[in-house]
Amino acid sequence: MGISLAALVALVVYIVIKGAPNLSLDLLFGAYSSRSPSIVPAMLGTLYLVLISLGIGAPIGILAAVFLNEYSKSNSPIVKVIRLAVETLSGIPSIVYGLFGYLVFVDYLKLGYSLLGGGITLALMVLPVIVRGVEESLHAVPNSLREASFALGAGKADTTFRIVLPCAMPGIITSIILSIGRVLSESAVLLVTVGMVVNRVPASPLSPGTSLALDIYYFASYGYREEASATALVLLVLVLALDGLSLLLGKLLSKGRSYGSK
Repeated sequence: MGISLAALVALVVYIVIKGAPNLSLDLLFGAYSSRSPSIVPAMLGTLYLVLISLGIGAPIGILAAVFLNEYSKSNSPIVKVIRLAVETLSGIPSIVYGLFGYLVFVDYLKLGYSLLGGGITLALMVLPVIVRGVEESLHAVPNSLREASFALGAGKADTTFRIVLPCAMPGIITSIILSIGRVLSESAVLLVTVGMVVNRVPASPLSPGTSLALDIYYFASYGYREEASATALVLLVLVLALDGLSLLLGKLLSKGRSYGSK
């Protein structure tokens, strides 16, 4: 544990030392040129990818978790199939997701290299994270709240969506934030699905594009070492900010659990 923490701190310090001196307004907000690269296309591409992946993955993941925890029996065949699928998806390497996205969305469905294809592929990647996190949050809601709702005459749907889900909301939001962190840091999937167009702002989700993680790879590969370090620092700040939000909401969830158990 101590060695891992020391390695993490050393990595963060290294990125800050290398990246901070190379941050500039031109890099963060300027127009892209070969002499003065910019990460504006990457930031917009990353925003597209987050919106697409969570717009697809979050509703499916939340509904799947609600079904598994609130409506199904644990020994049901369909539940076993769903859980097996979730476990399988969580263990697949990211490059396999990328090859699947390329074969299905880029080639078979003729989307070409696009943010839409990359976003859908990322939605498949974050689905297990959302399903597991939401299911744990739903499971933490005391049964006494459900029983009290039923005693007052509420139906199953009203109890689930008006009582259980609001109580589990901090955990649900935490799961979504963790999924955003996964999307931000992913590169292997996007390398073969979005096209890595670093010098042009994407006009729509159907356009090819890039992301912050891909920009780091591109800058490092083509001699823009300073820009790669600065972009790594930007990505690090975003990921750490998301982790901080996740920890904060985790504390809120713990308070909710202790309150509900009284």
